Amino acid sequence: MCGICGEFRFDGQSPESSRIEAMLAVLRPRGPDDEGHYRYGPVALGHRRLSIIDLSAKAHQPMVDPESGLAIVFNGTIYNYPELRDELIDLGHSFMSHGDTEVILKAYAQWGERCVERLHGMFSFAIWSQRDETLFVARDRMGIKPLYYSQTGARLLFASNTQALLATGDIDTRLDRAALHHLFTLHAVVPAPRTVLQGVRKLPPAHCATINRLGQVRERRYWRLSARRPEQALDAAQWRELIHEKLRQSVRRRLQIADVPVGVLLSGGLDSSLLVALLAEQGVSDLKTFTIGFEDQPEERGSEFEYSDPVAERYRTEHHKFVIPNEQVLARLPEAVDAMAEPMFAQDAVAFYLLAEQVSQHIKVVQSGQGADEVFGGYFWYPRMQAASGDALERFAPHYFDRDHEEYVAMMAEQWREGDATSPLIRELLESVDADEYIDAVLALDVTTLIVDDPVKRVDNMTMAWGLEARVPFLDHQLVEAAAAMPPAHKLAQDGKAVLKDIARELLPASVIDRPKGYFPMPALKYVRGEFLDFIRNVLHSQEARERGLYQPAYVEKLLKNPNDYHTRIQGNKLWHLALLEFWLQRHGI
Repeated sequence: MCGICGEFRFDGQSPESSRIEAMLAVLRPRGPDDEGHYRYGPVALGHRRLSIIDLSAKAHQPMVDPESGLAIVFNGTIYNYPELRDELIDLGHSFMSHGDTEVILKAYAQWGERCVERLHGMFSFAIWSQRDETLFVARDRMGIKPLYYSQTGARLLFASNTQALLATGDIDTRLDRAALHHLFTLHAVVPAPRTVLQGVRKLPPAHCATINRLGQVRERRYWRLSARRPEQALDAAQWRELIHEKLRQSVRRRLQIADVPVGVLLSGGLDSSLLVALLAEQGVSDLKTFTIGFEDQPEERGSEFEYSDPVAERYRTEHHKFVIPNEQVLARLPEAVDAMAEPMFAQDAVAFYLLAEQVSQHIKVVQSGQGADEVFGGYFWYPRMQAASGDALERFAPHYFDRDHEEYVAMMAEQWREGDATSPLIRELLESVDADEYIDAVLALDVTTLIVDDPVKRVDNMTMAWGLEARVPFLDHQLVEAAAAMPPAHKLAQDGKAVLKDIARELLPASVIDRPKGYFPMPALKYVRGEFLDFIRNVLHSQEARERGLYQPAYVEKLLKNPNDYHTRIQGNKLWHLALLEFWLQRHGI
């Protein structure tokens, strides 16, 4: 797991070393173990390394293959690289290292851009071809690893996060009005390729692209999720066994492919608890688990230790519990916002940031339960959408959109208003899914588009801020494909994730399986009052906010007067949304 960056000039000029150095300085937390540079003609590449596979200097990046004239910078992990390596050796390739980076390089030399279809894992990478003078970039199927870029007529810049691009001082930071509409409608999700900045874009998941010396881009989608039933029908027991076996394979891959120990972020919920049980099935006897908690508030407990402790005890893990005082939550909030490549409204981003800080002092790699709710129908709005009537959008929007367009217009100052950019996009995306039923399309949209920016991006940003690699077994693409083909009843029953609950019956305490759906408890930020309310008020009344003029003052004051009375349909605090965007812009110098 690493941080990558680069520059490709189209104007006959040579890349400036200062730009690569500026980006690498920002990317250092993603890869604290090593740094590398590469320059050839119009291209410069940079890499910060977090050593996970092949810890030797032979795996140093950028990695160059003189025989093929290729150079690569790579972020991620390829779980099937040993098999690919053997296949490539049989085809005549030789290897100097024992890791996955060189496998990608040789795979591209052998199969060209079709190599991405053979890669099983999470990845973003760029390969420069000296012979063709082209740059090939790719991102994994589920969008687990990010790839941001900025292109003008003169050059292309790319990096693992927006902060690195901004560090070059050569980015158009004007706000994208359509992206703002997405941000406030889809609870901070801005589907690729947009970001809130006009000069920054992101490669969509499951896409690759080739850029030539003239700056011409040929982009291709190499994978698409189908949500169709298999030709041979399966009964409930067969589906359960299929999913159980896919989960075993997914967890096993993410355990075996590492030359360092692997732990688990154990929240106390079904998903992470099931990972612990599945790892125990693999024979892991010295597993490290990590749980974070916060101080209680009158309305809500600040931890889920009562659920995580029995799981840790049952499987005899080396369990670490961290309790964060409330005064640290607000004090550390600016750091968490600094780590956000894009604005994130979910308040548990701060929790992940603080948890990753603690975990990184013990271990380099963890497995995490993100994605299970989207893949297996765990949220309360899915049954509501299934029962609703109307077209695809009419069944979706009333249960998911944070604001209707009319409220958005009332919220935003006139110069920032946009026509309804979100509704037609979501309708198009829903209708484009190859699905048997409407809810199949909803889940496919969620897992391939919406989840990418929340929570997948959140987990990547907050763990990599501390040089911690997070692996997400529930987003293994083969597991996702199997789940997408499953009839919705096996997912939505038992208040969601029915098939996972059935698998867990013999593995976990009933109190963990049948508990109400929980979320990362952060009472200090959930209830807007006291110092937290003062913080929000100061942000929205700051000189920077007044000069930017994003929001209608009357709308802001209405929310400030009764900050806990205005929530989105999925219970986000609307006032916090306004403050977070403004604060993110301020912290990033925009």
